[in-house]
Amino acid sequence: MDESVFSKRLRAGKRRTYFFDVKRTRGEDYFITLTESTKKLNGIGYERHKMFLYKEDFNRFVESLQEVVDHVKTELMPNYDYDEFARRQEEWEAA
Repeated sequence: MDESVFSKRLRAGKRRTYFFDVKRTRGEDYFITLTESTKKLNGIGYERHKMFLYKEDFNRFVESLQEVVDHVKTELMPNYDYDEFARRQEEWEAA
């Protein structure tokens, strides 16, 4: 049985939420689960997709993710306003 020791939720619009959970194993080890939860199109229930990230992969995962994000931001879409989503999210949460 895995025990959750820390959680962070990230709302991404009206239909999608990401969950970042740190879990502890019986052997006092830790790993992260990343879960994407989306509201079904019919509005009834949710679809969930889960990924497990283990400590030996933390550094390479974060480095690779940052490299991919930086590539999109600087090479593929350098003129895009990435802060637009943060502003929209703030407006949505305030409504």
